Amino acid sequence: MADGKRPSLAVEERAERGSRETRRLRRSGLVPGVLYGASHPEPVSFKVGARDLRNLLAQGSALFDVEIGAEKSVPVILKEQQNHPVRGEVMHVDLLEVRLDEKIQSTVAVELEGGDESPGVKVGGVVEHVTRELNIEALPTDIPDQITVDVSGLEVAATLMLSEIDAPQGVVFLDDLEETTIATVVVPTEVAEPEIEEETELVGEDGEPAEAAEGEEGTSGAEGASSGDSDNEG
Repeated sequence: MADGKRPSLAVEERAERGSRETRRLRRSGLVPGVLYGASHPEPVSFKVGARDLRNLLAQGSALFDVEIGAEKSVPVILKEQQNHPVRGEVMHVDLLEVRLDEKIQSTVAVELEGGDESPGVKVGGVVEHVTRELNIEALPTDIPDQITVDVSGLEVAATLMLSEIDAPQGVVFLDDLEETTIATVVVPTEVAEPEIEEETELVGEDGEPAEAAEGEEGTSGAEGASSGDSDNEG
């Protein structure tokens, strides 16, 4: 039975593997996946309904339970997710079984808020989101769904470093605190329009375009005639 406080996902073990089988599963509205963990000596390949998986991921929970057939549910985190490069559909997932009393290393998404209210944006700047994921260590139950960072106080050219952010309770940042940039406010560089050079015409005394000088006219033809005379000499 899944923990009532956590989302749960029912999956079905699969024996077939290979690219042909995974394509068949996707055409049938299923997503292939692999479960890693101490409860199983070997990784367990499974399949799950695409809609069920999509609904669970939409909840944004870092920790959830997985039920494989009639087996007891186990707590897991999403280890890796592969999406279709164009359609964005989930193509494959790797899940990692965890112990609730042991700290693990994981990644968590960084979200920014208050950008429109920052002084830098009000004078024409743009908030650049530099770091979108952070490496952390925590108990599975302490892993946040995301880390929200307030950037409403950033001036133009100001930079917000990881060292200026308070880690959530029970969470340790693993990235370099002094070297990891979370966000900065930049001023967009205006692209100068290319200058169009106008062709200059020679103008005669009467205001009409002047004709080319006699010596310049038919230069290539003259060379051709000279060449022809040379050939006839033989």
